[in-house]
Amino acid sequence: QVQFVESGGGLVQPGGSLKLSCAASGSIFLYTMGWYRQAPGKQRELVATISSGGNTNYADSVKGRFTISRDNAKNTVYLQMNSLKPEDTGVYYCYSRYIRTGLTSWGQGTQVTVSS
Repeated sequence: QVQFVESGGGLVQPGGSLKLSCAASGSIFLYTMGWYRQAPGKQRELVATISSGGNTNYADSVKGRFTISRDNAKNTVYLQMNSLKPEDTGVYYCYSRYIRTGLTSWGQGTQVTVSS
């Protein structure tokens, strides 16, 4: 089973940028990939997804600020986050769904904190 490891989180001031990476232990070609986040005391929520064909979907709260992308050759998915707001604070999780079986998997999460 392919495993995923996130990186790139940290502390950033409002208006700043961060780029998250999700590196897979194997090919992601047949996976729908995505990012979710969970703020303290809140449910995990969708941030963005990208299909195996490159189609993207974003939560309304991040449209125009975040960009999800994938590099199948590097088995990596990225989340470029610009114009960050305090409400973007949370643990960001890489999500995957194997398109043949529907099996889903999660990374361990990376903390993003937006604060002055």
